[in-house]
Amino acid sequence: MRSDRRDRGMVTAELAVCLPVLVLVLGVAISAVSVVAERVRLQDAAREAARAAGRGDQVVARRLAEEAAPGVRLTFSGGGGSTVVAVARARVRPLGGWLPAITVTEQCVAAVEPKAASP
Repeated sequence: MRSDRRDRGMVTAELAVCLPVLVLVLGVAISAVSVVAERVRLQDAAREAARAAGRGDQVVARRLAEEAAPGVRLTFSGGGGSTVVAVARARVRPLGGWLPAITVTEQCVAAVEPKAASP
């Protein structure tokens, strides 16, 4: 098989075209992993806060959520024997801040304990 002089440098040109795409795909994959890690952290915070709120102690619920995921916003709601805690944080910045921040929100539902239901 004979090498043609016109084909010299083709691998270099193809690599120059594909390398930015590969870097972009790697950046998107790393951003996806950071979003998933943030969701897990917020789910832990929501679970701890919902359990404490189910016992009737929202102050402890806020403290536990803040310990599990610093800088979160908590929303308490519920009724009918259950309490719902939603936790949100706008912290994840995909592709190193080149894209707008993503607000990650998780929620957890816990049953209200009988002692907590009656004052």
